[in-house]
Amino acid sequence: MINKQIIIIEDDNDIANLIAHYLRKEGFRPVIAHDGEEGLLQLQSTSPIAIILDIMLPGTNGYEVMKQLKRKDTTSGIPIILLTAKSDEIDRVLGLELGADDYITKPFSPGEMIARIKAIIRRTDREEHTEKAKKFVNDKLEIDDLKHEVKYNDQIIIFTSKEYNLLKYFLEHKDIALSRDVLLQEVWGYNYFGITRTVDVHVSKLRKKLPHLSKHIKNIKDIGYRFSDE
Repeated sequence: MINKQIIIIEDDNDIANLIAHYLRKEGFRPVIAHDGEEGLLQLQSTSPIAIILDIMLPGTNGYEVMKQLKRKDTTSGIPIILLTAKSDEIDRVLGLELGADDYITKPFSPGEMIARIKAIIRRTDREEHTEKAKKFVNDKLEIDDLKHEVKYNDQIIIFTSKEYNLLKYFLEHKDIALSRDVLLQEVWGYNYFGITRTVDVHVSKLRKKLPHLSKHIKNIKDIGYRFSDE
């Protein structure tokens, strides 16, 4: 099951319920904690895709909660959106320096908040996918996204742009069945109106340039392909 949980740490019931309402409408699963201690307790048993954190909490304030989250390996990578009535620049700067991913002041537009949450989640997903791709160095294969370069056994392999993007997409979506239509849309572009044979031709080119990939790119009958480390 895809993780859709977002923890809202907010002591104002009306605001917390308003945020939760809009999150549910977008398919997320909000969990409300009314103070810092309750929020930290929730995070001991769950790993949400984002945290909406009020700064002015009773007891342990939002800054202290964030410090504790950033100190732990299990929670340090979870995106945090700070929520507060304060609008002074020093508060925004402090929050960002402590590791917040965004900063929203009250009153706020629910639509804007949802848009920001989605943007942060998309960015985090891209970063995680890129990190997974960089870690794929078994069989002496290395991919350098900054240089747009592929190496095998320390030798640079010349790839066209589409071949490179296809390989990268496979690496970022390991063990997922990918249809030819999805690959056309994601690698060639949303409005690309090519034939699915295009994917097969490029997969064949990948296998030819990197023969050892044949055991990693699995054909799925009547669907497409799945990339696996196995």
